[in-house]
Amino acid sequence: MFNFEASLKNYNIDMADNNNHLVIMAGGVGSRFWPMSTQECPKQFIDVLGVGKSLLQLTMDRFKDICAPENVWIVTNKKYLDKCHEQLPEVPLKNILLEPCRRNTAPCIAYVSWKIKSVDPKANIVVSPSDHIVTDTAEFARVVKSCMKFTGETDSIVTLGMKPSRPETGYGYIQADLSVHSSRNKEIFRVDSFREKPDLNTAELYIRKNNYFWNAGIFIWNVSTIVNAFRVYQPSMAKLFESMLSIYGTPQEQEVIDKYYCECDNISVDYAIMEKAEEIFVCPANFGWSDLGTWGSLLMQNRKDLYGNSVIGDNVSLFDTHNTIVHALKEKKVVIQGLDGYIVAEDDGKLLICKLSEEQRIKQFAEDQEK
Repeated sequence: MFNFEASLKNYNIDMADNNNHLVIMAGGVGSRFWPMSTQECPKQFIDVLGVGKSLLQLTMDRFKDICAPENVWIVTNKKYLDKCHEQLPEVPLKNILLEPCRRNTAPCIAYVSWKIKSVDPKANIVVSPSDHIVTDTAEFARVVKSCMKFTGETDSIVTLGMKPSRPETGYGYIQADLSVHSSRNKEIFRVDSFREKPDLNTAELYIRKNNYFWNAGIFIWNVSTIVNAFRVYQPSMAKLFESMLSIYGTPQEQEVIDKYYCECDNISVDYAIMEKAEEIFVCPANFGWSDLGTWGSLLMQNRKDLYGNSVIGDNVSLFDTHNTIVHALKEKKVVIQGLDGYIVAEDDGKLLICKLSEEQRIKQFAEDQEK
């Protein structure tokens, strides 16, 4: 018989935190890390970093001291059920929620929020993407625990803001009011506004100020707080998932979700809730975060040699090569000479050699190959 208290101890989780829940959004598709990632196996399921674990598994690992696996929920596309279960067998199969279609993050979060509320009305929830990386996992856990304590005591929504290290145009930004911190937590401040991905000049302006942070897409709230926010700001979506309360956990659940889920607006939680709600706070943090959206971001995040190269794989030799990312985990020997600013990636009989400056073409090529 399963012993929940023993499970908490195995994960170094205090009994006082047994209302902590983790939601991992793992439904993303895409082929930016072709040839490893494809529409059938997107980046969250592959070993991008060459550490023997997928990005999904690394996401689960960094929450091991925050939430027991029985309180972990994965929202994914129906076709990725087997991959999720295979990579995270410790998560109960009933906690893997299946989207019949892609509808962005708001419907995804609404569905799982009502589902969690049906089993734990006191749930305190952290929502995380499945395909990001964090290098300082101890600091990450400390920040998340601190924020969850805050949301457990207030009717507030907290998002994590990453202290920017460069004028990045690929991330959204959070403008914070740093003049006064929360009385309950000195690391938490009110959000003034959310800003879209900027152009370079605007990003450089943000860097010169100290109150703009990268939006990491990691949200923390009490289940009652987020459910009430949907009721106020997205009433039609709230009505839909509220009407399903009687079928959550029953054999009819998937059938009903399949029938009605696609009626939801295709909208992100940022637009649907975050930019409208009043009690929105940000916790500025610095724990080595990156949204691995491109080969260039992997090169920037990963360890580099004296010549700016990053090699993922044990059987690679470089000569007269600079500013190049190499991903080759197979046994075959790879020797590269004379490249500067390139991507070299090999997987399953496919080889990619591409200029980093032209990597946007990879996505289109990969999509064309899968048509």
